[in-house]
Amino acid sequence: MAAGTWRGVGRALGAAPGLLWIDAHLDAHTPASSPSGNPHGMPLAALLGVGAPEMAGVAGPPLDPARVAVIGARSFEAAEAQLLAAHGVAVFGMAEIDKRGLAAVFADALAIVAAGGRPYGISVDLDAVDPLLAPGVTTPAADGLNGGDLRLALGGALRTRQCVALEIAEYCPQRDPLGITARLAIDLVEAACTPDADTLRHWEANYGARNYAPLPVVLAEGHGCWLSDRDGRRYLDLMSAYSAVSFGHSHPRLVAALAAQAQRLAVTSRAFHSDRLPLFLKRLTTLTGYERALPVNTGLEAVETAIKAARKWAYKIKGVPDGQAEIVACAGNFHGRSTTIVGFSSEAQYRDGFGPFAPGFRLIPYGDTAALTAAITPRTAAFLVEPIQGEGGIVLPPPGYLAACAELCRRNDVLLIADEVQSGLGRTGYLLACQHEDVRPDGVILGKALGGGLLPVSAFLADERVMQVFAPGDHGSTFGGNALAAAVGLEALDLLIDEELIAHSAELGGWLLAQLRALAAAHGRLIRAVRGRGLFAAIEVNPAHADARLLAEALAARGVLTKDTHGTVLRLAPPLTITRDELAWGLARIDEVFADAGKQVRRAA
Repeated sequence: MAAGTWRGVGRALGAAPGLLWIDAHLDAHTPASSPSGNPHGMPLAALLGVGAPEMAGVAGPPLDPARVAVIGARSFEAAEAQLLAAHGVAVFGMAEIDKRGLAAVFADALAIVAAGGRPYGISVDLDAVDPLLAPGVTTPAADGLNGGDLRLALGGALRTRQCVALEIAEYCPQRDPLGITARLAIDLVEAACTPDADTLRHWEANYGARNYAPLPVVLAEGHGCWLSDRDGRRYLDLMSAYSAVSFGHSHPRLVAALAAQAQRLAVTSRAFHSDRLPLFLKRLTTLTGYERALPVNTGLEAVETAIKAARKWAYKIKGVPDGQAEIVACAGNFHGRSTTIVGFSSEAQYRDGFGPFAPGFRLIPYGDTAALTAAITPRTAAFLVEPIQGEGGIVLPPPGYLAACAELCRRNDVLLIADEVQSGLGRTGYLLACQHEDVRPDGVILGKALGGGLLPVSAFLADERVMQVFAPGDHGSTFGGNALAAAVGLEALDLLIDEELIAHSAELGGWLLAQLRALAAAHGRLIRAVRGRGLFAAIEVNPAHADARLLAEALAARGVLTKDTHGTVLRLAPPLTITRDELAWGLARIDEVFADAGKQVRRAA
């Protein structure tokens, strides 16, 4: 029991530690005051040196009541409160916590127990947490602490020299069949051991390759459209991991599908059949209208698969001489970062130092049908194009462009392959962005959202006329099409339809674009253009007066997360589950940031 724990700590230290007692109960009865005589309700009194002799007499120094604080008490008898008050123990009840917040109360309690820089410990009875969040306890008491708030309050405690011990008590596994309370206990210990945000960023910078320059936030949790950082600050996610989190963070149905399948079967390789992959393939092809799908992991893999399919189709079906097939792509493209793919990028940084590159690709200006006409030869296998260039800055082609390209490809027996990794699955208000112009490509590349924000799940889709080129052994992926990915992908597709997210994206996207146009009118000196389709939009800034990276940092400081592209464009691609009120809140913060930036420009002038 706690009496033995903290007397033992005192023996080890040679002096009693301060003690932060987090509990629904005061546990300050003596044999004389206890209605039941149960020693379970007596340890804190015993630690102070009073009460039951079998506990009070445990070897070790008694606690100094001036360095003891209780947090979360709400179920106790008057005699317990009177005993602690008589000894001068500080008690912070739920009424005060509800009024001031746990963080403020925790800081005050910590100042008491750690006074003078001396050692202290923390005892957490899990019944301090509300039983709706922590049911696995022996003596639950309603209206308790929020487990997430407690986790944040404990953050990094054990990494300080002063905090010498952490006790987690009052767990009852028989009342925790789902493991909810056990998970909370683990989370609390992990939080107490985890470094602070600055240390974590320092470790990432020092132990990881420097191929990213993240915004200065350290995220720890996400639900729906909201993220929380290591210190508990909340942010509205207006980027959704480049469309990978289209269904929001930790969607309950997706998490449930992941957890259930992970406990049944995850990965076997494609050397064997699984009972999940056929369901996923049937749903994916039925929904998109293609005859076959080849599942892989990342979008890059799906693009590479499409390239292999196009080349082999050119040689085996179209009759292009071996080794001479060409694929046409567009300047400003972003199809991935393999050496093959960056070889036909127009972005100098993506290519620098990574050559030599594979031949067989030709670049043309995006949105220029005349350039495509000129680029097509008898050796052309495919035209690979993004219906909207995402990483390029949410760049939309001229109206009718895709339809004209589709007709050119049809006339010249060239495959039209659409990379819809970012734009597909409802992002633009249609299932596929190509459908805005009623275009059905010969092949479609899907990814990101297909994994529900939980796993990398991608696929190349085409009809038999293209897919016939693959025979067993031609192409493969150990993890591609695994049972776990298939289960999550299937649930993601069902969610897309069940929650009517495509229509929601179309409706809310129209409202978003109208709001962005008003924003541009209000901040015309800073904003060069706004554009988008559905919930795939962008604000292009005037580089003479604003830097999109600095604007993204300013937005983060106001609780909105997004990312710049090329220093000139702020992308706005929130989860498709976002509400109008949430989006309006985010747009208000964007308006504030541009207003502040405008003031700086005027002062500089």
